[in-house]
Amino acid sequence: MNNQQMMELTTVDPSAFDALVEQCKKSGAIDQNLYVEYDVKRGLRDSNGNGVLTGLTEISDVCGCNSVGGRKIPVDGKLYFQGYDVEKLIEGIGDRRYGFEETTYLLMFGSLPTNEQLKNFVHILSDLEELSGSFIRDVIMKATSANLMNSLMKSILSLYSYDENPDDISVPNVLRQSLQLVAKMPLIAVYAYQAYRHYKLDGTLMIKNPRKDYSIAENLLYMMRDDGQFTELEAKVLDICLILHAEHGGGNNSTFTTHVVTSSGTDTYSAIAASIASLKGPKHGGANIKVQQMFADIKENCKNWDDKEEVCNYLIKILEKKAFDGAGLIYGMGHAVYTNSDPRQVVLKDFAKRLSEEKGMQKEFALYELVEREAGALIMQRHKMFKPVCANVDFYSGLVYAMLDIPEELFTPMFAIARISGWSAHRLEELVNAGKIIRPAYKYVGYHRDYLDMESREDQQ
Repeated sequence: MNNQQMMELTTVDPSAFDALVEQCKKSGAIDQNLYVEYDVKRGLRDSNGNGVLTGLTEISDVCGCNSVGGRKIPVDGKLYFQGYDVEKLIEGIGDRRYGFEETTYLLMFGSLPTNEQLKNFVHILSDLEELSGSFIRDVIMKATSANLMNSLMKSILSLYSYDENPDDISVPNVLRQSLQLVAKMPLIAVYAYQAYRHYKLDGTLMIKNPRKDYSIAENLLYMMRDDGQFTELEAKVLDICLILHAEHGGGNNSTFTTHVVTSSGTDTYSAIAASIASLKGPKHGGANIKVQQMFADIKENCKNWDDKEEVCNYLIKILEKKAFDGAGLIYGMGHAVYTNSDPRQVVLKDFAKRLSEEKGMQKEFALYELVEREAGALIMQRHKMFKPVCANVDFYSGLVYAMLDIPEELFTPMFAIARISGWSAHRLEELVNAGKIIRPAYKYVGYHRDYLDMESREDQQ
């Protein structure tokens, strides 16, 4: 059966389908006042927008304010991995290679590795950094998707069939599976892009095996680029990106998904595929793409990128829903936890500046700086807010990826490649603590009704 035949089988009368759509909308609408009446923490957030505590973790801490006399005072944001300040971790790594691998070790095992431990860990990941030719041919190259996050999910779920012991959720087995996923995710993402490129773009097909002497960041650049060449700064910046995106607390949507699905006792591949599905959403992992699209729109509509007044006037139009996508949002600005600053953005901005100088893109970087500098105050004024609005990590990450010549289709998969470390650490933490299945409650606000036979239903129409 070909695709056309499948489409014909699913074709329905448009008017009949439209009627079902309207019924669905009417049936699904809940009186929003009931959330207040029953004190429902919608989206697991309290009335101030703060996350409701649903669990405990030692893996990471996300700090955006201090409590003083019962009041929350905004402070410069801090992110801690296993108790270590991420900014100081990156500073300590310095010019060393394998920063992401070192961070992965810390997240999964709770301590910084010694030189010998890191060497052995890198060797293990390098040995696992491979995919069979049959997997590439039968899974990745077939039924390619325009959205590579779907390709990632399909491939991760398919790895279940290649595992001799997929359903064993003991810590040793899940650790083995987790290390394999950390090592294989970069290959799956890059090969999925090459398949998409071959079938949907220019017909080129370039499948490179990773080099054993390269770090994960270096291999990503090597496998993505036709000539396989990259500078030392490019590899360092990508390594930093992976570190900054590796983990961000148990409460973010995709990591909470990891906990929820893991608590049901399911296999590793199903749990990680669910997390990828969560990360795919534009409210989560896809935000940096919206930032890039917004800046493309700004550059097209502002003649002088260094003219503060002209740029600000256009930002006001965006906020008034008169420009860009009509959503009234300046993407990359604001965060659920951070107020004064996002520590990931602070680090990434410095590396973005250095990379822009190497790439001759200082003008583009200056525009980003200008928007970052002015947008917070404009948002606060527009929405009559008193809490500061800072740029988040997505603000500069898209620019960095673009300067690294990473295709836009790979922006969100790059996030997944990094976050697999955090997901794996949280999955192991959930299993080690053997908690109950996570089951939040929903308040029923409908009506109890008597059954109606078919004739009575007709009378009600």
